[in-house]
Amino acid sequence: MLPVRPKKQLGQHFLNDPNIARKIADSLQYASESSTIVEIGPGSGFLTQFLLEFPSQLLLIETDRESVDYLNERFPLLKENIFHRDVLKVNLSDFSDRPISVIGNMPYNISGPLLFMALDQREMITEWVGMLQKEVAERIVAKPSTKAYGIPSVLLQAYFDIELLFNVPPSVFIPPPKVNSAVVRLIPKKSGFPACDYQKLKALVKTAFNQRRKTMRNSLKSVLSPEILSAPLFTRRPEELVWQEFEEMMKLLD
Repeated sequence: MLPVRPKKQLGQHFLNDPNIARKIADSLQYASESSTIVEIGPGSGFLTQFLLEFPSQLLLIETDRESVDYLNERFPLLKENIFHRDVLKVNLSDFSDRPISVIGNMPYNISGPLLFMALDQREMITEWVGMLQKEVAERIVAKPSTKAYGIPSVLLQAYFDIELLFNVPPSVFIPPPKVNSAVVRLIPKKSGFPACDYQKLKALVKTAFNQRRKTMRNSLKSVLSPEILSAPLFTRRPEELVWQEFEEMMKLLD
């Protein structure tokens, strides 16, 4: 019997395999005495127990009150470092001024927003290791001209070096999800990322992919002038373009 009841509305599927949990924890590359590990959605603390072996400061962010109460009971020495918060409404810099390693068995119902949160707060993150629905993981490493390629693919590949580390079957969770999972690691690029404004680039990519089958010229004709749209890049579809080509378009807009 689990110490915490998994709640469907929170997308909770608790990991129950120590080998997988250790493998996830060991995927961290930059955790040190001078850094902070932030675990998102620790639930019953199954992954947490392995994160305690690192010399880093460890912070837990959990939205489920029942989980928070249990975590306080299970890890009394962490009591000051366990936060009952909605992770999508926090700024990581409010918790630590050290380099931050983010890790977690990410709730599947908010995995997309969590990835965009990683983009928004990339300057304070040294690495991001997360268990995601396999379909989502494949989407962020997808190549152009494939069905999985889209907005997250372009933006995450522009700012992070991404690895799909390993797949995880439903059988290692309670309750088992109806989908396969995968663990990914994102490392923010130190160089070679877009020189343009991120918010403007995101707006361009999102607008383009709203009509992914149309050429960029057709999908952007309501927001850009005919002079700009005459450039050869705009004759192609957004799903065919790598992030560097979106960056090139941004230069044309300046």
